Amino acid sequence: MPQFPSEQLLTFATVLSEGTLDAAARLLHITPSAVSQRLKALEQSAGRVLLQRSNPAQPTEAGEVVLRLARQVAQLEADAGRELGLGSDGAQLAVPIVVNADSLAVWFLQALSQVPVDLNVTFDLHRDDEQHSTSLLRSGTVMAAVTATPEPVQGCRVESLGVMRYLAVAAPHFVDRWFPGLPDGLEAKVLNAAPTVDFDRKDTYQWAFVQSRSRTGGEPLPVRKGPRHYVPASQDFGDAIRLGLGWGLIPEVQCGPDIADGRLIELAPERPFDVPLYWQRWRTASRVLDVLSETVRNVSGQYLRKP
Repeated sequence: MPQFPSEQLLTFATVLSEGTLDAAARLLHITPSAVSQRLKALEQSAGRVLLQRSNPAQPTEAGEVVLRLARQVAQLEADAGRELGLGSDGAQLAVPIVVNADSLAVWFLQALSQVPVDLNVTFDLHRDDEQHSTSLLRSGTVMAAVTATPEPVQGCRVESLGVMRYLAVAAPHFVDRWFPGLPDGLEAKVLNAAPTVDFDRKDTYQWAFVQSRSRTGGEPLPVRKGPRHYVPASQDFGDAIRLGLGWGLIPEVQCGPDIADGRLIELAPERPFDVPLYWQRWRTASRVLDVLSETVRNVSGQYLRKP
């Protein structure tokens, strides 16, 4: 069984978080040569290459395993320090988390703001689509994730948070031009031909919504036809729809006031689009992750619908 000294693991994780050996050396207050020597010793212990010397540095497949170990060791050391009353004197533990953009905009920052200050943690947030976020858990890049995946990643536990409800909406002048038949009905082929706002190229929700309407109306639609705008920021995404660039799905909590005031029109009030969300975190016993998970659970319950 190979032995991995904690200073080598710390150095490895720091290189990956900072991106370069030089940046890691500055943060650790050692020379770049010392960083290189520690990495070499770690790779010799593992018996394989762990780091791609790119810019920024990236872990190899074996390196992802060691990175996960390094993060878990750092977490356990930080927890032990707090139990020994050394938390205020030690370095802050950085907790990497992956969150989808809408959760980040609607409720997740509220949860982080309620994490007790005496935990002495910082948060390293990664933004990724909830359908793809578990890949960062598997790689060891993050300790926890808001995800749409109910199956637990190996080494993680999962719990349901609730349902994020989305509504299909468009600006009134956009509706007048593209959907003059509302409120009598909205055909899937008409919806598919109209300009759409997508968050990014991973965003499949608008197309899934079109397909759901085609299933109720007869023949499925094989391809997307209408022009698409890509707006990869939650607030800007909503603004693009409000300004009439296209139609799209916006979280209910964000677009409800605009619908009430007439600034947006709900295209299919009888058919909301619900996305179940889950919280996945490492199984490692940790007060930090326990407190964070409890806070996430409590705050998400204020914003998400029950499953």
